[in-house]
Amino acid sequence: MSTPLDFIGIGLGPFNLGLACLTEPIDELNGLFLESKPDFEWHSGMFLEGAHLQTPFMSDLVTLADPTSPYSFLNYLKDQGRLYSFYIRENFYPLRTEYNDYCRWAAARLSSIRFNTTVTSVSYDEEGEVYVVRTADDAFTARRLVLGTGTPPYIPEACRGLGGDLLHNSRYLDHKEALQKKKSITLVGSGQSAAEIYYDLLSEIDVHGYRLNWVTRSPRFFPLEYTKLTLEMTSPEYIDYFHALPEETRYRLESQQKGLFKGIDSELIDAIFDLLYQKNLKGPVPTRLLTNSALRTASYEDGTYTLGLRQEEQGKDYELHTEGLILATGYRYVTPAFLEPVADRIRLDGHGRFDVARNYSIDTAGREIFLQNAGVHTHSITSPDLGMGAYRNAYIIGELLGSEYYAVEKSIAFQEFAV
Repeated sequence: MSTPLDFIGIGLGPFNLGLACLTEPIDELNGLFLESKPDFEWHSGMFLEGAHLQTPFMSDLVTLADPTSPYSFLNYLKDQGRLYSFYIRENFYPLRTEYNDYCRWAAARLSSIRFNTTVTSVSYDEEGEVYVVRTADDAFTARRLVLGTGTPPYIPEACRGLGGDLLHNSRYLDHKEALQKKKSITLVGSGQSAAEIYYDLLSEIDVHGYRLNWVTRSPRFFPLEYTKLTLEMTSPEYIDYFHALPEETRYRLESQQKGLFKGIDSELIDAIFDLLYQKNLKGPVPTRLLTNSALRTASYEDGTYTLGLRQEEQGKDYELHTEGLILATGYRYVTPAFLEPVADRIRLDGHGRFDVARNYSIDTAGREIFLQNAGVHTHSITSPDLGMGAYRNAYIIGELLGSEYYAVEKSIAFQEFAV
């Protein structure tokens, strides 16, 4: 085995990619990032035309930690010859395809990334006081780990093992053409991805002649709350406040705060209404928008899905039949199987989830295994927020070094969260 590294990052989504960019110029840190995919890819099945991030370009991989970094989004634009076009566009929100291309551009310039490398197990060498990270072809040792394996698509229990060709929204574009050949399509879920797909399918409904249903258990198709004082909840002060709350209080708030990071862009909601209005001028459009409807059961037979729904406010059950089924049901963290050999070194809370410390560590020593994302129950809405990725990485880098390298803000909010 090779000389122990200072750290190994496992998985390469935007957060660990940002860590790779920010650690690249630090001579005191020797790190390696392992990713099973052959190249960087971020939700490519949702690259709908015009779809954009819900955070501004400054929430790139590095800027909020180091505005001078060569891996910034603005430097990417300059390198691509598009900086002036972006300036004239006067829109702070990068297109989703553009952001993915930016990430690939940054990854291609880094020396610490190994693609096509799947981690099979992680163990701990007590004598050497290092973690042993094994892949199919190699083994590496490191004093610290940073987990960035992301959150896989979530399939509701009622739909697991159903058969047929149902799909999660993450694979939408790959199957759009086949979907549009069906007589009916039902979309379950009401976040930004669901709204983008509904608008896309509604736009072409009269071309293909399908019936289109949009089902959500939420009482309404709610907008993402994006007012400035609400955005102060993505701040160091709010992390301090939220993390210090009792566990049960944090879990209660986790379920209440979904509208702060899982809602629909308000402009898109308005665009959907306007498109419905426009298409209904020619007569009723074969589409239904069903709120308060929880998916309870599902079956599949002879090319048709039967969805058992419950109107939760009325307490009434009903069925919906559909040939095509898209599940825009989000993503949920699953503890990687490769961590099983070090399970005794990882802290869990009373709900069986990672007990993530304020410094983002999850190990019993509090300084060896760090977690990217997957900490909404401990760090609130800052956990999945792209804009807080650079802050978290600056914090983790300080923990890896034992001293602050990038300035870590302590106080940025006007409001006070705690007594």
